[in-house]
Amino acid sequence: MRLHDFRRSGHWPTLLCAFLYFDMSFMAWTLMGALGVYIAQAFHLTPAQKGLLVAIPLLGGSILRIVMGIATDHFGPRRVGLCGLTLTLVPLLWGWLHSTSLGDMAGIGLMLGVAGASFAVALPLASRWYPAQFQGLALGIAGAGNSGTVLAALFAPYLAERLGWRAVFAVVAIPISITLAVFWRFAKESPNQPPARPLHSYLGLLAEPDLWWFNGFYMVTFGGFVGLASFLPMFFYDQYAVTRVQAGGFAALCVFAGSLLRPLGGFLADRFGGIKVLSALYAMTAALLLGAACLPALAAAVALLFLIMACLGTGNGAVFQLVPQRFGDEIGVATGLVGAAGGLGGFCLPTVLGGLKSLEGSYAAGLIVFALAAACAMLALLNVAQQWRRAWARGELGVSF
Repeated sequence: MRLHDFRRSGHWPTLLCAFLYFDMSFMAWTLMGALGVYIAQAFHLTPAQKGLLVAIPLLGGSILRIVMGIATDHFGPRRVGLCGLTLTLVPLLWGWLHSTSLGDMAGIGLMLGVAGASFAVALPLASRWYPAQFQGLALGIAGAGNSGTVLAALFAPYLAERLGWRAVFAVVAIPISITLAVFWRFAKESPNQPPARPLHSYLGLLAEPDLWWFNGFYMVTFGGFVGLASFLPMFFYDQYAVTRVQAGGFAALCVFAGSLLRPLGGFLADRFGGIKVLSALYAMTAALLLGAACLPALAAAVALLFLIMACLGTGNGAVFQLVPQRFGDEIGVATGLVGAAGGLGGFCLPTVLGGLKSLEGSYAAGLIVFALAAACAMLALLNVAQQWRRAWARGELGVSF
């Protein structure tokens, strides 16, 4: 694959709009995790409640990814993206003007799921502009918009110290509004957009076994990435007694690794094969998580979590090098369903970490459970790999599996 050929194919303004939409939406989606320490102190939350608090937006995103994925294939990603950005402003204004109870925070978190569902819109918007041999790189670039989690973790605590945590919701509404205007002006529908079908027909993908394999694999990579991204500020604050701003800074550093390397995951999967790359990443993730479960000194913990997030981010790109090859005509629905599974994994991880912390008094047990999940994903992928290569690898297109 030559990068020169990639630059000449597709539609780069739309690819950049997909990235920007994804990036700003992810910043909003993970905002409650970035502000988790402040919100937990304001409402005097237990460790289990803390885990649930930051997991609620992830659950909302998981549910709404299915809805927006179907809408993307039926109505087109540009129109759905414009609606998603507009609706994202609602919970941000709610969080600024009337976040006075845990009930408010739960409602805000669920509505922020609209921002998390941007995944099911941004990736099909980019994917349909590029041929099969460039799917890994194109979706890696669009998917690098999960770097919005870095922006939330880095700047939200800083702004909360100076303006108060509720005002941060208002600040985030500003770039969301700007993104809405840019997306409206420059994003274009691909001429390869398939014709709309009856809405009920899209759910036929649920009968496809391959879809469920992808769901499980993405629960580990993306669920692990976004779950840790949301929970790390509280992990560093509780476990290592750093300041709230320092906790956000350490979390942002780790999240940056995963966000930066998502395009690399797609590129490596295009070059060496998604199955090979993903299998190796699962093995490395499991080993690193066992090291982190020892709860070493702060410097070692940051280094391990940095590498874990790097592996998970690269794995996200590798998974979505494979998905368009199997479900090209239904990429919007497939992205929504697989993305929903990833969001569900993201909901489960902080809930498990917080719940086991309440029961065991330590985060070690939750990290060990996650390590076992990564190891199981590796074994499952190796088991299904030969079947996939025989059934749907398309070597004549230059796609590496």
